[in-house]
Amino acid sequence: MSSRIVIGGTAAARGMALGRARLVQPSQIRIDERPLAENEIEPEVERLRAALQHARDDLNVLREKLHGALAREVGEFIDAHSLILDDPELTEGLYALIRKGRYRAGAALKMQRDRLAAAFDAIDDPYFRSRREDIDHVIGRVQAVLNRDTTPAERQIAARVGTILVGDTIAPAEVAHLTEHGVLGLVTTGGSALSHSAILARSLRLPMVVGAREALERLTDDDLLLIDGGSGEIVAHPTAQDLAHYRQFQREQARSQDLLARFTHAPSLTGDGIHIHLYANAEMPADLAQAHACGAEGVGLYRTEFLFLQRRELPDEDEQFNAYRDVVMAMAGAPVTIRTLDLGADKADATGLALAAEPNPALGVRGVRLTLRRPAVFAAQLRAILRAGAFGPVRVLVPMVTIAEEIRAVRALIEDCARELRSSGHEIADHYELGAMIEVPAAAIALPTLIRHVDFVAIGTNDLTQYLLAADRNNDALGELYDPLHPAVLKLLAQIIAIGARAQKPVTLCGEMAADTRCTPLLLALGLTGFSMHPSSLLEVRQAVASCDHARLRKLASRLLRAQTRAGIERVLASAV
Repeated sequence: MSSRIVIGGTAAARGMALGRARLVQPSQIRIDERPLAENEIEPEVERLRAALQHARDDLNVLREKLHGALAREVGEFIDAHSLILDDPELTEGLYALIRKGRYRAGAALKMQRDRLAAAFDAIDDPYFRSRREDIDHVIGRVQAVLNRDTTPAERQIAARVGTILVGDTIAPAEVAHLTEHGVLGLVTTGGSALSHSAILARSLRLPMVVGAREALERLTDDDLLLIDGGSGEIVAHPTAQDLAHYRQFQREQARSQDLLARFTHAPSLTGDGIHIHLYANAEMPADLAQAHACGAEGVGLYRTEFLFLQRRELPDEDEQFNAYRDVVMAMAGAPVTIRTLDLGADKADATGLALAAEPNPALGVRGVRLTLRRPAVFAAQLRAILRAGAFGPVRVLVPMVTIAEEIRAVRALIEDCARELRSSGHEIADHYELGAMIEVPAAAIALPTLIRHVDFVAIGTNDLTQYLLAADRNNDALGELYDPLHPAVLKLLAQIIAIGARAQKPVTLCGEMAADTRCTPLLLALGLTGFSMHPSSLLEVRQAVASCDHARLRKLASRLLRAQTRAGIERVLASAV
C-alpha cells in the first residue's frame, strides 16, 4: 500500500490540482543490488514482464493522443521505442539476467543498458549513436514504471486526470503552452513566487508551488499528486481525506466563479461609491477577448515585444500597424496604452537589436535606452502606433525612463513621425498622450520634474521593487528580501500617486500588485485609482474593490506609511476590516 508523502514548498499560484507527476529532470533512480533469493526469481520476472507491458501501453496511449504534424514528428520515435520493447534480444537477455544471475529487475535493466551502450559506442556511425539514445529512453521508461509506488486505486484515478509537471525550474516560454497539453499544475525545486514563470502561472490560473527542494528526490513518474498553490503543500499518494478536501475546494471554486460572474459588467465601484479604473494588461488576441468579456475599461499595458521575438528579422512598419490597429479595434473605443519596445540585451540580441553583450542586462541598454539608440527602428514603431490611433484612442507608454531628457527626445521623435505621416497622406489622430513607465527609483524620486513632460504615469512595481531593494525577483535565495510590501516600497508608491494627483495626471499601477487582491485595500488606501492587470484577475479585483470602504481606507494612509515592518502594515490594514 502506498504511504502518504507530504513535501513543503512556497505558494506561487493559488489553486489546487490533482494529477500524475511528470518529472522533467528526474533524480537518479536507486538500483537495488541485492541478489534474489530462489523463491523471488519468478515473481521478479513477472514484475519486469508487467513493467515492459505497461511501458508498451503508455506508448500506445501517447500515440493515440497525437494528431496532425505532432503525430508525424513524434510518431517515428514512438515506433522505434515500441520496437525496442518488443525486441527478443532485449527482453530475453533481461529475463536471463534475473534467472541466471539473480539480478533484480532494476539492476538487470541497468546491466543490459550498459552492455548495449558499449556495443553502440564501438560503432562510429551517427545513426547507431541515435539508436543508443533510444535505448536510454526506453530503459528509463521501464525503470520509471518499476519505481512507481502507486496502488491500483491510485492508478484508476491517475488514468482520469492530467499531469503535474515537476522539475528544478520551468521557463516562462514553457509555461505558456503547458495548459494546452494536459498540464494541471507546476512544482519546482527552486524558483521564486515572483519569478516570470510564477507570474505567468497566476495569469493562466495554473496552480504552482516553488521551492519544493525534496520534490525530485521523493517523487517518481506517475505518482498521484495533490498540490495546493495557496499553502505550498504537495501530497503524494493522497488519502481519502485529502481527496475529500480537494472535492470541497472544487465545490467552493464553482460557487466563487458563480459569484464572480455577477461582476462581469458591473461598474468598478468601492462600497462607498468611488469609481476605480480597472484596465487589462495584454499581449495576445486572446487577452483582448478576455479583457472585453470581463468589462475592462481599456488596455492599460499592451506589450509589443512579442512582434519582435517571433522571428529573427524585425517587423516592418506595416506589420506593426496591422497588429496595433487590430488591438485598438478589438477594444471598440476603449483606450489602449501601447508600451514601446521593452527589450534588454538578453532578448534584443536574438533580434539583432542589441548593441553588445552585457554582463547585467537588467541594468543595461534596455527599454527607452535601447530604442533611442536605434532611431530608425523606434521611428517605425512610433509611426505604426500613430497610424493605429486613427481607429480609436491610443496612448504611448515609454519603458525604463530615468530622466526627463529621454521623454523629451521621444516626444520630439513622435512629432517628427506625425509630420511625416501627415505629409505622406496618412490619417492620424489630432492628439496623442505620452506617458512614462515609473520602474526606476531615480524616475520615481525625480517625478516632480519628470511629470511636467508626460500626460500620464504607469507604475511598474515588479522592476521598481527589485531595483529599490537591490533584490533580483528571480533569485529564490532573495525571496524574503524581494517584498512589494516593504515600507520603503510603500513610501515610494505613495509619493508617486500623490505627485500624480497634485499634477492632475492619471496614475495606473501595472505590476503584479495590481492583480493581488490582498494588496487592493492597501493601494486604495494610498490613493491609487487606476489598476491594470492580466484580464483573468479583473473580476476578482473588481469584487475586492466592491468590498472596500474607500473613505475609511484613505484615513489609514498615514498610519500605513509610519509602519516600520510588513507585519506592522498588515496590522494596520486588518484594523479596517
